Amino acid sequence: MKRHEKRVVVFFGIGLVTIIALYVLVLMCKLLLPDENNTPQIEVVNTESLDIVSDLLVPNKYSRPQTPLNDIRGVVIHYTANPGTDAKANRDYFNNLPVINIGKDKPIYASSHFVIGLDGTIIQCIPLTEIAYASNQRNSDTISIECCHPGAGGKFNDMTYDSLVKLTAWLCKTYGIDNKQVIRHYDVTGKMCPKYYVKHKKKWKRLKKDIKAASESI
Repeated sequence: MKRHEKRVVVFFGIGLVTIIALYVLVLMCKLLLPDENNTPQIEVVNTESLDIVSDLLVPNKYSRPQTPLNDIRGVVIHYTANPGTDAKANRDYFNNLPVINIGKDKPIYASSHFVIGLDGTIIQCIPLTEIAYASNQRNSDTISIECCHPGAGGKFNDMTYDSLVKLTAWLCKTYGIDNKQVIRHYDVTGKMCPKYYVKHKKKWKRLKKDIKAASESI
C-alpha cells in the first residue's frame, strides 16, 4: 500500500473512533443527567394552615406505577418503622427502589401519597389521582399517609401528630370521607402498623376524635 493511501486509512480510522466516542458521550449524558420530563418539581402548596411540599416520585413500576386512583373512600395511616428518620429520607427510599431492587429475587414495591416528618413537614410523593403501593388490597380506593417517629415504639411526636391531624382532616373534608374510614394499615392486613396506635387502642381512638374535630372545624 502506498504511503498516501496509508495516511487516508489512518485518518479515516481516527475520525471513525472520534465519532463513536462522541456518540457514546452523548448517550451517557442522556442517561445520567436529569430528564426535565421525569424530574419531579418540588413545590410548596399552602392549604390554609397546611403546608404540603410536593416532591413527587419519578414514575417507575416499583413505587409510582401511575395507575389511576378513581375512587377515594378512605385514609390509611402508617408508620415508617424507621425510627429517627425524616420525611425526605423515606421519600427518597421510595424513589430509589428501581436501584435498590437491582438483583433482588423478590423486589420491593412500596410508596405512600404523603410522608410526615419529625418536624411536621408534609411531603407529597404521589398525586391524589394515582394509587400508592401502601395498603395492599385498599390501594385502589384509599389515600396513604406514612408518619415518621423518633423511637422504636412508634409513637408520633407532637409535631408529626399535629400535621397528621390537619392533613387527614383536610382530606376527609375535601373528599367527603367519613371518620369511620380513617383506618390503620393494621385494619387492612393485621400488620402492626402504625405500631403504637395498634398497641394502644385508646390513643388511636383519641387520634380519630382529634381528626374528626379538626375536620368539622374546617
